[in-house]
Amino acid sequence: MLKIAVIGTGHLGKIHTKLWKEVEGVELVGIFDSNREEAARVAAEHGVRSFENTHELIEAAEGISIVTPTFAHFEISKQAITAGKHVLIEKPITSSIAEADELIALANKHQAKIQVGHIERFNPALLAIEKFIHNPMFFESHRLAQFKPRGTDVAVVLDLMIHDIDVILSLARSEVTGVDASGVSVVSDEIDIANARIKFSSGAVANVTASRISQNPMRKLRIFERDAYLSVDFAAKSAEVFHLVGSDEAKENRSLVFNLGEIERAEKKLNIIYERPDVPDLNPLKYELELFRDAITKDTVPIVSGEDGQAALRVAELIMESIRKNSSIGQ
Repeated sequence: MLKIAVIGTGHLGKIHTKLWKEVEGVELVGIFDSNREEAARVAAEHGVRSFENTHELIEAAEGISIVTPTFAHFEISKQAITAGKHVLIEKPITSSIAEADELIALANKHQAKIQVGHIERFNPALLAIEKFIHNPMFFESHRLAQFKPRGTDVAVVLDLMIHDIDVILSLARSEVTGVDASGVSVVSDEIDIANARIKFSSGAVANVTASRISQNPMRKLRIFERDAYLSVDFAAKSAEVFHLVGSDEAKENRSLVFNLGEIERAEKKLNIIYERPDVPDLNPLKYELELFRDAITKDTVPIVSGEDGQAALRVAELIMESIRKNSSIGQ
């Protein structure tokens, strides 16, 4: 049995604790939180040990979920990795690129794995459309949430937008060549609403919007390419695809398909197809935990590696720099 522990028993840490108990091939050896009273309560609820300090917990485990506020990610991860332990770090990986660089270097030195908790990579709606994505040229994302005090210690770019940054980077598979962004603080001391335009060396462009003071929540991504338009609703876990296919492909059996007509291109007839691909029935966070388990037990590279988390953080920092620059120009 793979020995796993959880550091942090806040909102998300409680969910990690609950789900690790359900993952096959894993023994949840215990949890730790600086709030000893809350840690004891969560430990009692799930029938696990509440450790007195991180040192003892790290010694008892092989893999560790680090579900603390972002400012604590670096020191706790450094302690675990230096001890040769594998870490699943909730997003963002660290507070700075320099910290992410050091963690990745340490992980390579100590042969420890880093997985970063960009959970939307495991959203079943995104998994359902990946096979349809070939050469995306334009992305448009909206991640809008109602205001909650939790998370306002960091800008909305790091709190919410970074989810879409990570997904888009994984699909674009191209270097970022430019960022232009704007944002504003409304109810907190950090940026609460932000919009960014990201350019890639492939010619692709992403228009990314995030807000944590919206009345109507939304988590949607739209993807455009030469012969296709794809839409993902992360919240509803649904997906739609409009794409052009040859006549033979149009006759294939699919989940839910409508043939919207034909067009001719270069003397070739193409069918305009609308379909709703089958979406797998899975819990994204539990699936994320299972993949972390598999990366350790099978000695494979995590799906969302430390380098992936670093790349998303780097773009987030570019966006924040652009917001600061554009704000100073407007003053």
